Order: sequence, then structure tokens, then C-alpha cells
Amino acid sequence: MLTADDAATFERCMAVGGIAIFPADTVYGLACDPATSDSVEALYRLKQRPLVKSSAVLFFSLELAFASLPDLPSRTASALEALLPGGVTLLLPNPEHRFRLACGDDPETLGLRVPALPPAASALHAVNWPVLQSSANRSGESDARRVCEIAPELRDAADLVLDAGQLAGTPSTIVDLRSFGIDGSWSIVRHGLVDEDRVAAALTGL
Repeated sequence: MLTADDAATFERCMAVGGIAIFPADTVYGLACDPATSDSVEALYRLKQRPLVKSSAVLFFSLELAFASLPDLPSRTASALEALLPGGVTLLLPNPEHRFRLACGDDPETLGLRVPALPPAASALHAVNWPVLQSSANRSGESDARRVCEIAPELRDAADLVLDAGQLAGTPSTIVDLRSFGIDGSWSIVRHGLVDEDRVAAALTGL
């Protein structure tokens, strides 16, 4: 069970440019400050992931996400309220190129996560810091639902490891909302923890 002290330590780790292993609502992830290029590059090296590939920016509260993305179309903002917190990654239009280091070779698109954390990790909802987030594995390898399933070299290289026990073990569903604010269209890019019917039910009528 994570504590308020764990959440404060996580924030300090992000503030000094560290890399943390942490629990989400899906699988264990790697996190760093999305505005610190050295940290982002170090995280990508750990994952053996090319910098041209994008990662999600994760917020631990929906309010913080809205505060950081003030230019969202109103219909898209309604979609966020309907789907988040939850086990989805939302692809959003990003005309202002916010969180550029997370966007890879497509600065016009931002991937957004706001997890619905399990009780053992719920203390992290107090974290007042956006993070660049990617799964805690080498690119192409299996996701980790427990800390012991994370490769030792990743655990050893991280500045902080937060263990909240076993997670769902299924990655997030990726939902493309880039055109939702214009015409209400959306699509599933990757099936995951939240099934398509639940996404459709949440977005119908918006």
C-alpha cells in the first residue's frame, strides 16, 4: 500500500530529473519529467525505444490535465470527463505542441493518461506533477503486472521503485479523439483494458 510519503518522494524524483517505476491502473510504468530532455532521453535509452516514437503524458488527476490543456475543444473536453480516470490512453489534437518531448515525430498529437488507480496505489492521486509515462519494459517485451516481472536492469537503473502489488496486467486502450471535437468521430487504435463497447457508451451523445 503506497502512502502520502511515497507520493511526495515520487514528486521529488520527478523534480530532480529522476526516473521512477510506478504502478498505474494497467501495468507498471516508467516515469520522468516530460519537460526535461536528459530524463526523457535516459528513459528512452532504458526502454531501447527510438525518440521518434511518442509516449503518453500521464496526470494523476483530471483537474490537473484540464489545467495543463486549456485549449481543448469543448466536445473533446466532455469526452475526457466521460472516459477519465480510466484505463485508456487518449490521442488528442495538439496544435500548441504542448509536451513536445513526449510527442516523438508528431507534435500535432498528444497521448494523455489519467489512471483510475487501484486502492494500493491511490495515494499517487495526490501527485501534482505531469509525467512522461511508458510501460516498464524493453520495447517489444511483455508488460509487467508485478515489480518482480520488470527486467532487473530496468529496476536497477531507476531512481525510485514504487511497489503496489499485482496490477490488472492489461495495457490501456488507445482511443483516437483527434477529430472528435470537429465531427464526433473516434476510433480504437489499440484494444486494451477498457473494451470498445464501454468507450462507445461513454462517447455516445457528446
